[in-house]
Amino acid sequence: MTDLLITSASNPRLKQLISLRRRRIRDAERLTLVEGYDELRLALDAGLRPHTLFHCPELTDGSAAAAELVEAVRSRGVETVRLSRPAFEKVAYREGADGFLAVAPAVEDRLDALQLPANPLVLLTEAVEKPGNLGAMLRTADAVGVDAVIAADPVTDWGNPNVVRGSKGTVFSVPVASASTTEALDRLRALGVRVVATTPDTDTLHTSYDWTGPVAIAVGTEKYGLTDELLARADARVRIPMVGRANSLNVATSAAVVLYEAMRQRTR
Repeated sequence: MTDLLITSASNPRLKQLISLRRRRIRDAERLTLVEGYDELRLALDAGLRPHTLFHCPELTDGSAAAAELVEAVRSRGVETVRLSRPAFEKVAYREGADGFLAVAPAVEDRLDALQLPANPLVLLTEAVEKPGNLGAMLRTADAVGVDAVIAADPVTDWGNPNVVRGSKGTVFSVPVASASTTEALDRLRALGVRVVATTPDTDTLHTSYDWTGPVAIAVGTEKYGLTDELLARADARVRIPMVGRANSLNVATSAAVVLYEAMRQRTR
């Protein structure tokens, strides 16, 4: 199989690529974008089969690793398209593009399709707005060994290119789901998973809580935290100690602090 070559930055296929930056188009076509060598490599290792790979040898510097990645994609029967540098730079959505951009199937995020093990550790994110934060939490979830990340009342979608980028591709290796807060809580309760809310309004430190057993750690919006519904229905509340002047941490940082404590307890 040989590459199709596109040199013109005004090629219609490139316009289609650019349109996938919009959620409405991604949702309608059930597609997403994966940009970057590291992100694509991890996604492939997780079993992703892209529809098309666009690559630019001028940006990969002709490295052996880049050539191997193109061949690995091509060997799976995936179409590969070589772009000139001007053409690739037009479709790239990140600074410092490294010459890899794939069109892939949308991330599976149905709550009813989510399978959890007997003693799961779950991250529940409620109405998180910034794709970069959601992506960063996925990277931590992957590192800690979280069994699933559930987005409750999500503001952004799992296929947002900045979620894919922020996650370094782990959005394809960590099971994810999207649902309303009510649906997510109902599902977790039905599975026997207790929900622990992170909030400053409690005396219980996150290091004092017992994180063994089936549990979901809930973190809320960057500005307002968790909703009244989630706080009311949570089985417990914990807080991260703060001794400085700021009254909160970035949501991705908060999730990481609590997740690592949970991992410490669950692996000792």
